Amino acid sequence: MAQDSTVRKPVRLSSVWVDGCFDMMHFGHANALRQARAMGDYLVVGVHSDAEVERNKGPCVMKEDERYAAVAACKWVDELVKDAPYVTTLEMLDEYDIDFVVHGDDITTAADGTDCYQLVKDAGRYRECRRTVGISTTELVGRMLLLTRDHHIRGSRSVRSPIQGVDETAVTNFSQGSMPAGALTGIAHYLSTSKKIIQFSSGREPRAGDRVVYVDGAFDLFHTGHIEFFKRAREFGDYLLVGVHDDQTVNAIKGGNFPVMNLQERVLGALQCRYVDEVIIGAPYSVTKDVLEDVYHVDAVVHGASDQPLDIDGKDPYALPKERGIYHEVDHPRLDLTTTAIIERIIANRHVYIERQARKAQKALAEAEAEQREKEVRAALHI
Repeated sequence: MAQDSTVRKPVRLSSVWVDGCFDMMHFGHANALRQARAMGDYLVVGVHSDAEVERNKGPCVMKEDERYAAVAACKWVDELVKDAPYVTTLEMLDEYDIDFVVHGDDITTAADGTDCYQLVKDAGRYRECRRTVGISTTELVGRMLLLTRDHHIRGSRSVRSPIQGVDETAVTNFSQGSMPAGALTGIAHYLSTSKKIIQFSSGREPRAGDRVVYVDGAFDLFHTGHIEFFKRAREFGDYLLVGVHDDQTVNAIKGGNFPVMNLQERVLGALQCRYVDEVIIGAPYSVTKDVLEDVYHVDAVVHGASDQPLDIDGKDPYALPKERGIYHEVDHPRLDLTTTAIIERIIANRHVYIERQARKAQKALAEAEAEQREKEVRAALHI
C-alpha cells in the first residue's frame, strides 16, 4: 500500500478512516468525506485497487490512478492510502494510527457476502454518516447507458433561472473546507435577468494584491482532467473563480443527453476540489463584462488547449478577455481524459456494464436485507 500525505498530520488528534472504490468520484463520495472529516481532526482515505474492486464488486469505470488522484484532490482529505484492502482490518487501522472508521448508513459486503466493516464494528471503532440519496456511480452509469435527460434542471435559455432546483443547503455545506478558518469556498449565482452576479455565501475573499483567475465550463462527470486543469489555471494567480454553465446551456452547445450530471451535481463536484476558491452557478457561456468585474476584478481567464465551440450566436465565447489581453490557454497531462472519453468507455463496454449493473442490483438487495437484519438485532438489544 502506498501512502500520500497532503497535509502534515497534527500531533495526536483524532484520526478518521474512510475507504472505498470512489469510482467516478462524485459529490456523494465527497459528502461522505465531508461528514467524516467533521467527526475528527485528520482524515485518512483508503482507495481500493482495480484488482481488489474487480474481485469484490466488478469493473470500475475509472482506472485506479484516476481514482487516487480524484480523492487526493478533495479538500477534506488529509492523507491518501493507495491499494487499501476491501475488508477493513484492525491491523490497518493501527498501522495508520486510526481512532475509528466512518461509513455510510448502509451495509457493504465483500465477494463472500460478509460485512466489510464487521471487524471494526465488533471492536467499537465504527461510526456512520448519512448516505447522500439520489447519486451513485451506478446511477451515473445508468444515465449514460439509457441516454436520459430526466436529471436536467429545467428552464430556458431565454428566461434563465440557473439557481432553480439547486439545493442551497447542500451547496452551502460544500463551501466549508477541512480547516476551521480560511478554507472556505464561496458560491456566487449568475442572474441573467438582472445581468448581475451576486455572492451567495461568505467564502474566502481574495487578499489585497491577489490575482483572480477565471475558468468556466460544464465540468460534467468531474474527473482528473478537470482537476489538472484547475491546478494549472491556479498557477496564473492566487484565487480561482470557477463558472459552471447551466443544463440548458450545456445541452444547447453539446446536444444529446449532455450534461450527464445536472447543474447542482456539477457545482458540488467543483466545490469539493481543493484548488477552487469560488464558484459561479449558472455562469454565461460567453465571458461577459459582468463576469470579469462584478464579483471580483478578474486578472486572467484560462481555458484548456482544445477546440472551444462557438456560442449559439456564432461568436467566440472568449472574445472579450482576448481583447483585454488576459486570455491564456494551458496544457496538462490529462488532456486525453474528457467527459466524452468516459462515456465512450461505458458505450464501448456496454454489455460489461449492463451485466455489472444487474449484479450490483442483486448485491444491493442482499445488502439491504442484511442491513434490515442488523437493525432488528440492534433494536432487540436496545443499541
